[in-house]
Amino acid sequence: MDPWRHTLIHGIDFDDAAFYGALGFKCGLEIHQQLDTRKKLFCHCPVGYRNDAPDAVILRHMRPTLSEMGTYDGTALMEFKTHKQVIYHLYRDNVCTYEMDDTPPFPINQEALDDAIEIALMLNCKLVDEVHITRKQYLDGSIPTGFQRTAIIGVDGWIPYRDRRIEIQQLALEEDACREVDDKRHTVVFRTDRLSTPLVEIVTKPDMRTPHEAAEVDGLLGRLLRASGRVRRGLGSARQDVNVSITGSDRVEIKGVPRTPDIRALTHYEALRHKALLELRAELARRGITPANFPHRERDVTGMMAKTRNERLRKLREAGGRLRAVLLAGWGDTLAWKTQPGLTFADELGGRVRVIACLDEMPNLFVLDGRGTGVAVHEEAHVRKALGAAAGDAVVLTFGPAEDAQTAVNEILERARNALAGVPQETRQHLPDGCRTDFERILPGPDRMYPDTDSPPVPLARDRLAAIVAQQAKRPWEREELYRARGVPPSTARQLAIHRHARVFERLLDHTPTPACTTAVALADWDKALRRNLRREGKLLPLPAPETLETFLRLAAQRRTPCRALRLGLARLYETGAADPPPPLPDPELQALCETVVRESATAWWRTRTKTVDHLLGLAVERSAGRAEPATARRILERLVPPEPPAPVTAKSC
Repeated sequence: MDPWRHTLIHGIDFDDAAFYGALGFKCGLEIHQQLDTRKKLFCHCPVGYRNDAPDAVILRHMRPTLSEMGTYDGTALMEFKTHKQVIYHLYRDNVCTYEMDDTPPFPINQEALDDAIEIALMLNCKLVDEVHITRKQYLDGSIPTGFQRTAIIGVDGWIPYRDRRIEIQQLALEEDACREVDDKRHTVVFRTDRLSTPLVEIVTKPDMRTPHEAAEVDGLLGRLLRASGRVRRGLGSARQDVNVSITGSDRVEIKGVPRTPDIRALTHYEALRHKALLELRAELARRGITPANFPHRERDVTGMMAKTRNERLRKLREAGGRLRAVLLAGWGDTLAWKTQPGLTFADELGGRVRVIACLDEMPNLFVLDGRGTGVAVHEEAHVRKALGAAAGDAVVLTFGPAEDAQTAVNEILERARNALAGVPQETRQHLPDGCRTDFERILPGPDRMYPDTDSPPVPLARDRLAAIVAQQAKRPWEREELYRARGVPPSTARQLAIHRHARVFERLLDHTPTPACTTAVALADWDKALRRNLRREGKLLPLPAPETLETFLRLAAQRRTPCRALRLGLARLYETGAADPPPPLPDPELQALCETVVRESATAWWRTRTKTVDHLLGLAVERSAGRAEPATARRILERLVPPEPPAPVTAKSC
């Protein structure tokens, strides 16, 4: 049974086509998956993760640059307003001068390019004739150069899904960014070990109609990537961004969703957030508040809050900080407008202030609505009077260092203007509850992309493509169908279809006499159990290479190793590296063993003769370390065990 179908969480059917159809729900995916290469994409540094102390630390500040069209990207301008200082932890063995933008890039990693081409073919993409490297601006500091090198490999692909196709807009090959270690106020710290690791980015069209479909397609694409055998596995090797919109709203990107199941709740509540913001826009329009008619005032109220009872604000004033108030005429109670479970439009303002003004100690603003939230009621009244606020006006108090407080005011006003247009295009981060989101940055536009003049184009020759096609991996649903047709149990077939040993299984399938089911169970189920046992025992041994495992299984097939001995031999291979599957016992030795087992159990009887033979067969297989071939041993025991129980009978239970 498909674990994704008809799943109810908190009473929500995430596959309710009628409900999401009425919303006009649309969703697309951007999947980022690291490739399993030895070296990075544009240099010769090895790929790997480091958690030890860095060998060096550098500090940089980012500035936006003009695009080829003479314009600035909105995201770059937003990041520049944060005035972040960026600290990088460097590792001598994993980073070179290329990553620090002190030398030009090396030629693109050909191994990574071949892997990306193969995955593009698995997605039925049309390949480009030449691979052109472009630069994509990243001013959040995650890439020291300020841009990411990326190249489109294939376009216009598709995968089958239910009764239709999910369109693949493009597959790109690009370098990964740094890992964020810390981000407080105006300082962000990155670890550079992951920097420039090759990855593929798969972008789908917004073809998913429900949150359940979005999660299901994400899982399907994840299985296809693992089936390729060309991607890294483990924590941090894959990330997915989810794009959501409904009728009347703009696209919003949820960045870095950690788990496929989280996509359902995140996209559901994001769609409802869009609905709430569209309803807020309608309410503001009803009140006569439009982009052309947006009355507001702001004022520094630091002086009039000299005797505030709020200890945090008092300490801020003593340290030279400023308190600023913003009046939004006619907004009234709309700052309490619910946008997500437990969150309101005031939280939308706070999220923008947190990121851009770097006022990340929450709460970073107070709504002065007469309830005494943050400051005393009489202090609220004093500020509202100073701004000339009427009963139907909203007033927001924000605070921080002088420059940051002014930035916060600007962002509050900007976010309020955005609300008059509906749903702003932005990138949002998921909150720890796996259901809600918060502001991360403005959604990037096309102005962030421009050609990379340091990298020449790479033509894709026909013979190169032919070689990749010849060894291209099967898609996971194709493998499952093939494996089940050869007698492999469905659960094992599903597991093996994306297993690292799938190619080994397919090479053995028609070239050994071992039943396909036995080989599949050995490569999938036994492999998983043996690795789990080694981890449990603290034996961090290198796993056998696929070539070693294939040689072992071919030799076992030649020697006709019995199933039990095969399992024990495989365990020795994992523990010691000894690839020596034992042959079955010769007939004389097996005859002698069976006679011994019968003689030593002469007075035992297990209710029926058949059960007695089964018991003796188990003893024979165990004593022979699995080398007793069960069918042959059973025939011998059938001849040796008498038809009736001996007397006296030793009481046994089955």
